[in-house]
Amino acid sequence: MKRIGNLYHEICSLENLQLADSRARKGKSWQPAIKRHDENRETNIEALHTMLTNKTYTTSEYTIFTIHDPKEREIYRLPYYPDRIVHHAVMNVLENLFVSMFTADSYSCIKGKGVHAAGEAVKRALKDADGTLYCLKLDVKKFYPSIDHVVLKGLLRRKIKDNDLLWLLDEIIDSAKGLPIGNYLSQYLANFYLTGFDHWIKEVKGVKYYFRYADDLVILGNDKSQLHGLLREIRQYMADRLHLIIKDNYQIFPVEARGIDFVGYRFFHTHTLVRKRIKRTFARMLRKKRSAASVASYIGWLGHADCRHLTKKLLRENI
Repeated sequence: MKRIGNLYHEICSLENLQLADSRARKGKSWQPAIKRHDENRETNIEALHTMLTNKTYTTSEYTIFTIHDPKEREIYRLPYYPDRIVHHAVMNVLENLFVSMFTADSYSCIKGKGVHAAGEAVKRALKDADGTLYCLKLDVKKFYPSIDHVVLKGLLRRKIKDNDLLWLLDEIIDSAKGLPIGNYLSQYLANFYLTGFDHWIKEVKGVKYYFRYADDLVILGNDKSQLHGLLREIRQYMADRLHLIIKDNYQIFPVEARGIDFVGYRFFHTHTLVRKRIKRTFARMLRKKRSAASVASYIGWLGHADCRHLTKKLLRENI
C-alpha cells in the first residue's frame, strides 16, 4: 500500500485555514461563537496558523450533552474556534484520500452517498430475487465509543507517513474516548476504521450484496446457512482486528417475510415502504404546522418509497 506524505504544510497554510473557516460556518454564521470569532477573524486565523506550525495546538474542552433520537447518545461539541476550523482544515486535504479508500458499498459522510443512495443500491440488488432470498442484518455494539485508539492509529500509519500530520491526528483522536459523536472528523475516521473490513467482505469473502451505513450492515444471499457461517467469521474479524463486538440482536431472515429495515425504509423485492417512525414524525410535524421547507423534506423522503397514497392521505388530513 502506497503511503502518503507532505500533507501537513497544506493543512497549516493560511489559505486552507481561511477556506476551512468558510466551510465550517456554512449555514451557521448566526451562531454567537462565530460572531465572536469574526470580531478578530484575521488575527485568529493567523494565530491558529502559528499554533499548527509550531505544533502547540491542543484540542479544547468538550461540551457533552445527551440526545434521544430515537436512542440515547452522548454528543460532544467543540468550540468553533479553533477546533471546528482545524477539523475542516484537515478534511479539506484528507477527504479525497479517505474517499479513495472506501469501497462502493460504504455510505454515510460521503458526498453523494447518503441514505437515499444506500436505499437505491439495496433496491437494485433486490431485482436479483433469487440471489437475495435471505438477509443478514447486524450492527456494532457502541461503535463510536468502542473504537480502539491504538488500532486506529496503526491503520492511519499504514496509509500516511507524514509525522506532523500523524501528530495532529493523534492529538485529536486522544482528546476523548473512542471517537466522539459530533466531531466533524469523527465520521470520516469511523468510516476509515471499517474500510479494511469492507474490502475483506468484498474481496476475500466474495460477498456480492453488501451495504454498510456507518455501523449498520446488511448482507444479502441465497443460502441461510452460508450467512450464519459468514456471521461467525465477521464476529471473529471484528474482535481480533478491530476490538469491536457485534450486537446480539443480529437477524438472519427471509426478505419476503418481513422486509429489510435499513436507512429509514423497509425494502421488499417488489416494493419499498417508509419506516413507521418516520411516518409518525411526519404526521406530528404536519399537525404542528411546521415550515414549508420541513414539509418538503419529508415529502422528498417519502418520494423514495412506494408511498404516494400515504403522502396524499397525510397531507389531506393535516393541511
